[in-house]
Amino acid sequence: MRIEIVPLEGCADLVPGYAHLSDAAVDLRCSEDFALDFLERKLVPCGFKIALPPGWAGLILARSGISLKRGICPVNSPGLVDSGYRGEIKVPLINLSKERQEFCRGERIAQFLAIRTEKMEFCRVGFLPPSDRGEDGFGSTGV
Repeated sequence: MRIEIVPLEGCADLVPGYAHLSDAAVDLRCSEDFALDFLERKLVPCGFKIALPPGWAGLILARSGISLKRGICPVNSPGLVDSGYRGEIKVPLINLSKERQEFCRGERIAQFLAIRTEKMEFCRVGFLPPSDRGEDGFGSTGV
């Protein structure tokens, strides 16, 4: 899949890439130094803009390493990038650890995954077909 990308000034080295050939998502890097205190949130720029093709969307996901080891996660995980968005890619992060966490420009802060999307059409009906689950929800399958 081809995604057009425009690195912002001074950020050509931050173009996303795969760490391994078998990876599903690319790593996103921060374009500036920053720090987060306990429970602080920050919108962190990644230094580039993209054009996703129609019928595609991007998901911004946590990196397992920094979420486990440092308590840093996207606030709205997963974040959604629509195909019509042309602004800079940014990641809203939160620090869930008790310690201040500092990052240097170029550190990997999140992952980006492109997925196919389809338009939904909602059809009003009088009733829904039965299913094996029915209306059982939150906690219905036990612990």
